[in-house]
Amino acid sequence: MKSDLRQDIVSGDWVMIAPDRAKRDKKGPLGLIKESKRKRPPQKGCVFCDPKINPGKPILLYPNREEYSIRVIENKFPVLTHEKNHARFLKKGLYRVVDGIGHHELVITKNHDNNFAHLEKNVANDVFQVFRSRYSTFSKDSCCAYVSIFHNWGPKAGASVYHPHYQIISMPVVPPDIRHSLDGAMRFFNKHKKCVHCEIIKYEKKEKKRIVYENENAIVLAPFVAREPFELRVFPKKHFPNFESTPEKDLEGVVEALQKALSKIETRLHDPDYNFFIHTAPIKDEIKYPFYHWHIEIQPKISISAGFELATGVEITVVDPNDAAKILK
Repeated sequence: MKSDLRQDIVSGDWVMIAPDRAKRDKKGPLGLIKESKRKRPPQKGCVFCDPKINPGKPILLYPNREEYSIRVIENKFPVLTHEKNHARFLKKGLYRVVDGIGHHELVITKNHDNNFAHLEKNVANDVFQVFRSRYSTFSKDSCCAYVSIFHNWGPKAGASVYHPHYQIISMPVVPPDIRHSLDGAMRFFNKHKKCVHCEIIKYEKKEKKRIVYENENAIVLAPFVAREPFELRVFPKKHFPNFESTPEKDLEGVVEALQKALSKIETRLHDPDYNFFIHTAPIKDEIKYPFYHWHIEIQPKISISAGFELATGVEITVVDPNDAAKILK
């Protein structure tokens, strides 16, 4: 199969799909999949297991203080810190600067080994309830423009601690990837009067080539314009702009689909490191984004961006999304 350049219908970014490059290995796409050498540090001495090592006062114990399965604490080394003052937008010569005011919290599950794919169903749903609870709290902060929720699994994905944990960062600006996604969704809506992500879901269900998993309320796709090998996206099937406003049944469907997707990545790709993160409409002026469709993106750490990607901003993906879906199914 020859290489081609594909333009993301939402962001407008170009991605190069070059599956022939995977043929440098006799196994093709499967040659990219290496046996995991994940190191499991002992529970003794774990900063998230031993309260004597990390005695920070919990912000939230869920579902209750006596029998909690999830703990929320402030990040010991936050990228943003909360202050009583409002974030100031300043000019410094040619440049714009904003005060680094925000929140940075960790959501920690109790079990030392169970990442999201291995959580019991009720605990996995509870994790998203905690996300929603903290999201609601941050939405009351006048400094907050956007809340980023993400998970790093493994050192290649940026996790400095083995014990599974999730991060929530509120910030005073809308980040560029979100802005590109919002602007692209708005352009498509203004032209076609339809949600671009709903149309993608409809098209992919018709094509039946890149669906990895679906249930009544959610669907997992290998995107046609994949920036990374084996990248996946999880969508609620119904149209919801805001993660925090999603009805319980639909959110539970997304949680189940996310667990299934991560489990497939672990078993079929030999447990690679990965990131997943939520893309949702901003907190401020949320009624301005009825055209948006929140979702979760999963990116396994299979390849490394090199000179061409850094020089051009065009990612090279050496696994065709059709093949990725077949392998992960």
